[in-house]
Formats: sequence, structure tokens, C-alpha cells
Amino acid sequence: MSAPVIDRPTEVAGTRVLVRQLDARRRRHALLVAVGLAAALVAVMAVRVLLGRYTVTIPDFFAILGGATIPGATFVVMEDKLPRAVLGALAGFAFGASGALFRRVLGNPLASPDILGISHGASAGAVAGMAFWGLRGVAIIPAALLGSAVALAIVLGASAGRRTGIVGQRFLLGGVAVAALGTAVVTQLIARLPLAGAQEAAVWTVGSLSGASGQRIGWLAVALMLLLPLGLWLHDALQPAELGPELAVGLGSRPVPTRAAALGVGTMLAAAATAVAGPLAFVALLATPIATALGGGRPRIVAAALTGAVIVVTADIVASEALSTVDLPTGVVTGALGAPAMLWILLRSRKVA
Repeated sequence: MSAPVIDRPTEVAGTRVLVRQLDARRRRHALLVAVGLAAALVAVMAVRVLLGRYTVTIPDFFAILGGATIPGATFVVMEDKLPRAVLGALAGFAFGASGALFRRVLGNPLASPDILGISHGASAGAVAGMAFWGLRGVAIIPAALLGSAVALAIVLGASAGRRTGIVGQRFLLGGVAVAALGTAVVTQLIARLPLAGAQEAAVWTVGSLSGASGQRIGWLAVALMLLLPLGLWLHDALQPAELGPELAVGLGSRPVPTRAAALGVGTMLAAAATAVAGPLAFVALLATPIATALGGGRPRIVAAALTGAVIVVTADIVASEALSTVDLPTGVVTGALGAPAMLWILLRSRKVA
């Protein structure tokens, strides 16, 4: 009996068709997730602007955008509700994208700029600028960026090996130490400020959208336009590195410089958001696992950025409407949401291990 004849070209062609079909299905799913998250973001922004203690009708809102002056409503919408909603969305974009980059580089569910001391470094830089040089408003932004860069340099210096490059476990431990150091610096500097300055600096301990303004929105929007495309490219370029450094190099990837660049971009994204809204704890930590779950287990930086935006705007709704007469800092709400989520991530990772 003769052996069966296997048509190799047909088999290879069928495999390629199957791979293309799976890839197209994943892309459609990712697009649907992104569209759904974008719709959710528009919905929560509409709730933030139109509803609450002071409600605004939809016709009045569009009339105000068109330049009409409605006593009371114009001031509330243009000076408070709309700037806070837009700044919250932009800050959430930055934190979510930063968290996705950090997690892809380090491969750890706890890898986020707020856990690793990057946000704390930005806060320390901002408060130092207020305490020593009297900086206020958007002038604080360079100091916050410098503080985050110093924090990243310290963590890299303590964790990166000459041969092994960036080591995730050492990076996490170094980041936790830098976060504690940043918190101590902020506390000490606030104690040096007068009462009015200390109250303003308190934003940099928890995060708040109360200082939303056109200048801060414009600055963060420009930063996102420059950094997000680069972050998207680096996030995709890091995918071969998940197969291992040797195989990644064999596929033409350069994992070591790519990981370093991704950490740099992630740091700048987190620092930019912290510079205008404060640290907003756990947004970067929460956004990536939620977006990954929605994406069927595949991490997408766009989904993480949109998830971060939804989280921040939703938290700001709760912060401004939870109590009838008092506005809470938005970071208090994100911290309250993130603390149990962090414990859940820890318990889940222990079960997997």
C-alpha cells in the first residue's frame, strides 16, 4: 500500500488563510472594544457636564458652546464642568497608556507609574518647585517632569544590570523604595510652606481636577499628541520580546533599547498627567487589566488609555457628587477604588503562582 500524498503547498496556504482570519477577528474585536470604550467615555463626560447639583439641558449646552451667555449656566459649564471633564479624560488617557507601557516592559500586573515611584517623583518635583522657587500654575510642569526623570534614573540605577538590562523584580523593589522616598519629600516640603501654599500643594499628594484650565488642557493635549503615537509604536514593537530575548533578536527586534524607550515614554506620559492633575493613584494600575480583560486577554494600549479616561471622569463624578456640599479630590476616589483592586491582583497572582 502506497503512503498518502500530502499536498504541502495547499496545507501551507490553508494555514496562512486561517492565521489571517484569526488576525482579522482579533482586529475586529479590538476595534469593537475601542469603540465601546469611546462611547462609554462620551457618556460619562456628558453626565459630568450636564448632570449633578447644577443641571444643564442639552440645548443650553450647545448654545453655550456656540457663544451664547446664559446667566449661571455659562460660568458653571465653561469654568468648571467642561474643563474638569476634558482634563480628566486627557489625564486618564496619559495614565492608562503609561500603565500599559510599564506592564508590557516589566511583565508584572503591579507594574504602574504610581507603584514604581514615577508619579511620586513628579509630585515631589512639583512641590519642590512651589516651595523653593515659588512656581504656580503651568510653571510647575517642568519641575514635575524633572522630578519624574530623577525618580526613573534612581530606579534604573538601582535595578538595571550591565548584562541583564532591566530586571523586573529589582525594578519593582526599587520603584517601591523611590515611591516611599517621594512621599517623604512631599510631606517634608509641605510642612515648610505657608498655609495657603500647603493647601495648594496638597493636590500633589492625592490628585485633583479642581485646577482645570485652558492652559493645562492645552499643554496636556500637546504632550499626548507627541507621546501617544510613539507609545503605540513602542507597545507593538515590544510584542516579540514576550517570546524571549534570543528569539526576539532573531526576529529582528531590539528588546533592550526598545524597553528603555518604552519606559521613558511611559514616564513622560505619567509625569505630564501628574503635572496638571496630581498623582491620581491607581488609575494606571487599574486601566491595563480592565482593558486586557475586555480585549479577551490581549493587551492594547488604546483600550488601556480609553479605560483610564473613563475611570478618571467617573471618579470625578463621584468625587463632586458623593457629598451634597463638599467636593472630594478626585484622587481620593481613585485611591479608594484602587486599593481593593491592588489586593485582588496580589491574591490572584499568588493563586496563579
